[in-house]
Amino acid sequence: MSHRRKSRKRFPEDQELIKQVLDVFQQVPGKAFDFKQLAGRTGISDQQSRNLTDAINTLVRNGQIKETSGKQYRLNYETGCITGKVDLTAHGYAYIISDQSEEDVFVSQKNLREALHGDIVDVHLFARRKNAKLEGQVVNIVERARSTFVGTIGISENFAFMIPDSRLMPYDLFIPKGKEGNARDGQKVIARIVEWPHRAKNPIGEVLQVLGDPGENETEMHAILAEFELPYRFEPEMEVAAAAIPVEITAEDIRERRDFRGIPTFTIDPEDAKDYDDALSLRQMDNGHWEAGVHIADVTHYVPAGSILDGEAFNRNTSVYLVDRVVPMLPEALSNNLCSLRPNEEKLCFSAVFEMDDKAKVLKQWFGRTVICSTGRFNYEEAQTIIDAGKGRMSDVILTLHGLAQTLRRERFKKGSISFDRPEPKFKLGSDGKPLGVYYTENTTSHQLIEEFMLLANRRVAEFITGIMQVESPHRAGQGKIGIYRVHDKPSAEKLENFTGFITRFGYSIKTSSEHTVAVSMNKLLEKVKGTREGTMIETLALRSMAKADYSTDNIGHYGLGFRHYTHFTSPIRRYPDMIAHRLLQYYLTGEGEKPDKEKLTLLCQQASRMEKRAVDAERTSIKYKQVEFMSDKVGECFEGVISGVTEWGIYVEINENKCEGMIHIRELNDDFYIFDEDNYCIKGKRRGRKFQLGDPIRIEVWKANLLKKQLDFRLAGD
Repeated sequence: MSHRRKSRKRFPEDQELIKQVLDVFQQVPGKAFDFKQLAGRTGISDQQSRNLTDAINTLVRNGQIKETSGKQYRLNYETGCITGKVDLTAHGYAYIISDQSEEDVFVSQKNLREALHGDIVDVHLFARRKNAKLEGQVVNIVERARSTFVGTIGISENFAFMIPDSRLMPYDLFIPKGKEGNARDGQKVIARIVEWPHRAKNPIGEVLQVLGDPGENETEMHAILAEFELPYRFEPEMEVAAAAIPVEITAEDIRERRDFRGIPTFTIDPEDAKDYDDALSLRQMDNGHWEAGVHIADVTHYVPAGSILDGEAFNRNTSVYLVDRVVPMLPEALSNNLCSLRPNEEKLCFSAVFEMDDKAKVLKQWFGRTVICSTGRFNYEEAQTIIDAGKGRMSDVILTLHGLAQTLRRERFKKGSISFDRPEPKFKLGSDGKPLGVYYTENTTSHQLIEEFMLLANRRVAEFITGIMQVESPHRAGQGKIGIYRVHDKPSAEKLENFTGFITRFGYSIKTSSEHTVAVSMNKLLEKVKGTREGTMIETLALRSMAKADYSTDNIGHYGLGFRHYTHFTSPIRRYPDMIAHRLLQYYLTGEGEKPDKEKLTLLCQQASRMEKRAVDAERTSIKYKQVEFMSDKVGECFEGVISGVTEWGIYVEINENKCEGMIHIRELNDDFYIFDEDNYCIKGKRRGRKFQLGDPIRIEVWKANLLKKQLDFRLAGD
């Protein structure tokens, strides 16, 4: 009887050895190795050489390495090296986003080589295997996105570790003895990476600042700001520079300006506002028309280009609004005093003045520097009472402007503006910062009064800067002037197609023959679905189908507002782009100031968009923290809610009563095996067919409230 010959492979697939060999190549990308070098680096003996040969052959077959001249092997790259940004996931692996690649490049955790979220890196691409995603390995960190992190410190006898708050920082920082500063065990700190030795699991760091004890309001708010690398105080030299600015308005200041001090002027702001950066005035002209003035604090009069305060404003670029505070772009001496249009005080402004008929048609306009004296300070509730009752202090002025504003609003929507009026969460806070209640602001007609005139001013200033308006000015510039615009691109065809395809299942449709018809029919759809079972879902998906607004020197228009030309001019106290709009407008009106440079303004737009996103993310994080804090004593209670999001790891639920959002993890749905259906925005049980879809009503039980992670966990009530 013949015996079967043994296989040439002692271990048909020695996965551990294959991984070990691949690691040799990945540790030194670009270097070629021969068999002897690989044997030495993997510790393979002569008796095991067949195993090494098999491992090499497997990697060659898989396309992960390739043979070169002289019986050497190296990593098989698809297109060499690309540069991109790391988008790290909470699971530790990442995707590299790059203009040099048509698709995002997957990088496993071991191939990240100490790269962190947001870093700019060079990546070598692996040869793509059939039907596999594009993969690569980080070979160089070009630029770190950040070096400081916020977290909780744990101190032992000989060293300490800082555990980062962010889920996107998967490594603890090793803090050597003596580098923990005056931090106590368990405190929140800001720490900096000072070194990350090759092959070391953890970076080495040092404590820069102690924030305080976890759970304290000041500690947590400062931690949120630090997490997004936003300041929470001004350096002393900034405060000194602001305090040194002359307060007095001189006779020369007034001579150079148009005087509005005798014209009825007022402000409308939130009850708790401290900076009033815009005011409205109204008078009836001899010809029966209305002269409506939009008066904006003249911040650039006090903050010259290139000054120390201007540099600080550029770096911050925006005020930051957390749930319990405002972190201003400019020191309070400016934001709350000099540039705040407080009642019964003369103030310097930059104004847009419009001659309008009773139908709100703009007949003439004027831009320039002014001096005003506000005679009335209203909050939104007070102004709304006057509008509703038709009487009250300055009612003739307020009611006339209200009528003009509503006409402007109707015309705006008729021409293509899209109405996304989503309520904003607000908290009633105790003296210790603890949330006592949650409420939501409404977009009332008093809000719309201010909104419509600010939109009008922003649009008309943009049109003038673009050079398309006939404006009464002796220094009128020519066509094609350089500007800074607030732009909003039209929705992508793919997103719009997906949205329209989905809503047809509920019997709805929108017209997509042109940008204008999309906007008009979108408004009709949003109005139609209000109050319906699927209304929240459709409104959410409609919003997701839209592009994000940002700043640019390339004027592509503002799709959401339906404006071909739009800029930010009306809030220079809290937005740096508005200060630039003031300087540009002054240059085009009078020739004063620095000649606009498109390259410089483009860099400014990039900074503005970047800092705006940070500020918005910080605000949302502070809201989430307060929501978790508010719900922390309600664990075990049940609430009615609506499914606000669906993902492969679970469903998000927004509570109807207080709009706090939490998640039911998919592992808690233990009555079936659930599958995520991305196309239908739902998860569905494989056996029983039970479905949880975006927008569905649902009853939940508050299960956990994790303040450290700013996370609410729910369970199905009764399950």
